[in-house]
Amino acid sequence: MIQMVNLKKHFEEIRDEVVDTLIEVLESTRYVLGPHVEEFERAVADYCGAAEGVGVASGTDALHLSVKGLGIGKGDEVITTPFTFFATVESIMYENATPVFADIEPDTFNIDPAKIEQRITPRTRAIMPVHMFGHPADMDGIMDIARRHGLRVIEDCAQAFGAGIRGRKVGGFGDTGCFSFYPSKNLGAFGDGGMVVMKHNGAMAAEMRRLRNHGSRGGYAHESVGFNSRLDELQAAFLLIKMKRIDTYNEKRRAKAALYTEALSPHAACPVQRDGCVHVYHQYTIRTARRDEVQRKLREAGIASTIYYPVPVHLQPAMASMGFKAGDYPVAEQASREVLSLPICPETEESTISRVSEVIAKV
Repeated sequence: MIQMVNLKKHFEEIRDEVVDTLIEVLESTRYVLGPHVEEFERAVADYCGAAEGVGVASGTDALHLSVKGLGIGKGDEVITTPFTFFATVESIMYENATPVFADIEPDTFNIDPAKIEQRITPRTRAIMPVHMFGHPADMDGIMDIARRHGLRVIEDCAQAFGAGIRGRKVGGFGDTGCFSFYPSKNLGAFGDGGMVVMKHNGAMAAEMRRLRNHGSRGGYAHESVGFNSRLDELQAAFLLIKMKRIDTYNEKRRAKAALYTEALSPHAACPVQRDGCVHVYHQYTIRTARRDEVQRKLREAGIASTIYYPVPVHLQPAMASMGFKAGDYPVAEQASREVLSLPICPETEESTISRVSEVIAKV
């Protein structure tokens, strides 16, 4: 079976360094918020052109703590995309704020800035773009809207570590940038983990560190109710190993994507890369009206594929009380009927790409 990602081969290439690091951390007995976490926080912040990084337990927590840390709560609205993983919207609803959706661009699958401004009301506090599948959202347009309307910007960078626009990395545009280190991500841990980066240091970073640690700055003094959301020392140590290789990993993804596009562009709509943008292909996602037939034939040939996402957020059962209906966001809804993500990772072999493309071409 051809899998979506080859995590075993990915591990084998760094096995010795991982094992040595495991022993080092275990012998240190510093397992929570130790020196590797601090080093990794600095490394990610520097990489993204941010002032500070704060390691947390997951990408979802990075988004949630950003919402809470920016003082967004009940009665406030946050504009985001209906075409994303549900955690994006959960992070808003955790604080009893209201998600407001703006439809997406059909080629990048990212939130459409032209639709954002139509959704702004006196209650709007922030915009939460998602850099979908590894392609940057239009941050120039989004930041312009935010400046003109006095809004905060929380970047959901979970799928886009290393993506950029004209030399600037995603995560370094908004008030915060939120990353996930789930194992299948471009920069993936051997477990879960996340990071919030901020372009301004000081008070915001201190607030994030307080919130991740039960609302305490230390000494068992708890200024408010917080969360248990600390990045494990072991995961930070492992991520530092991969961080040294992240640009190489992403270059390999781009090379694999180019092979797919060459083979598949006569048969399906392939991913685009906008001028000035760097796509990191967390997913290689085609779209075709014959998506279900293509996926069935791939399955019959022993090839995995995944639909991200078969149901847009506004039509999820968990959102039923908000009264959304089919047709509210037609571009996102059509994408959900047509998208199909194919196997891709730095270790994907050219023969695999040829095999996948051959099956799709036959359909």
